[in-house]
Amino acid sequence: MSRFGYGAHPIADTTAAVHDAQPLRDEIGRDEEDHHRNLVLDEIGDRLDAFRKLSKDDQAGADAILDEFEVSGKAEQDIVFELSARKPLYLPGRFEEAHRLAMHSLEVLDRNGARGPKLPKLGPLQPVASYFVQLVTRFIVRNHQDRVIKAIKNLYIRRETQCAKDAVERHMLRRARIDAERIAPTLKKNPLGVPTFLLGGAFLSGILSFLGAAAQSAQSGKLALIIATVVLTLVTLGVSYVVLVGSAVARKRIKLTLDRPTRALWETIGACGKPPKDD
Repeated sequence: MSRFGYGAHPIADTTAAVHDAQPLRDEIGRDEEDHHRNLVLDEIGDRLDAFRKLSKDDQAGADAILDEFEVSGKAEQDIVFELSARKPLYLPGRFEEAHRLAMHSLEVLDRNGARGPKLPKLGPLQPVASYFVQLVTRFIVRNHQDRVIKAIKNLYIRRETQCAKDAVERHMLRRARIDAERIAPTLKKNPLGVPTFLLGGAFLSGILSFLGAAAQSAQSGKLALIIATVVLTLVTLGVSYVVLVGSAVARKRIKLTLDRPTRALWETIGACGKPPKDD
C-alpha cells in the first residue's frame, strides 16, 4: 500500500482532478464572455462616444442620439455632452500653466481687491462714504475669492477620482489639489474687516434709534413729519450710493484680476460648466 493512502498515486489523482475541473472553467469563461457582450458599461460608452464623434461633423446623427436619451432642453444637452467628455483633463499640457495663473490671480485679488476706491469729491461726506464703500467692496471681493477657491478645490478632487491609478493626469491633479487646499485658509478672512457682532450691534442699534426718533417726530406735527421723511430719503439714497458704487468697484476688480484666469483654467479642464460668478 502506498504511504499516500489506499494505494493511489498522488500525481495521477492530481491530473485527474485538473481534467475534471477543465470543463467547469470553460463554462465559466463562456459565461463571462456572454456577460461582456451585454454590459451596460459598454452600451453607455458606445453611445456617448458616438455622440461625441457625431457632434463634430454630423449634427443630425448627434440629434438622433439625443433623442434616444430623451433630451428635451439645454440642461439635458449639457448633461449628455459632459458625460461624453470622459477625459479628466481636456488640455493636460496646458493645465498646470492655467492652474498657476489662477493661483497667482487669487493672490493679487486678495492683496488689492479690498483697497479703498477713489471716489468723486463729496465734501465733508468723503471719509464716511469712502469707508462704507470700501466695506461693501471688501465684502464682495472676499466672499467671491473664497467661493472661487472652494470651486477649484472641489473640481480638482472630482477630476482626480476619475483618473486611472497611474495616469499622469492623476499626479497633476493631486499636486494642484494640494496647492488649492493650502491656499484656501489664507483667503478665508472676515469679509467686512471688522468684528461682525460689533458692526451688527451698532447698525441695529442705530437703525432702531433712528426709527424711534422718526416715529416720535411724526407725532409732533406736519413739519416734523416732513423733516423725518427728508432725512429718511437722504439716508436711503446714501445707502444706495454706497452699495452701488462698492459693487461696481468690486466687479471691476474681480473682472480685471480673476475672471479670465478662471475661465482659462476651466477650459483646460474641460466639460465642467462655467467658473463661479461674483454676486
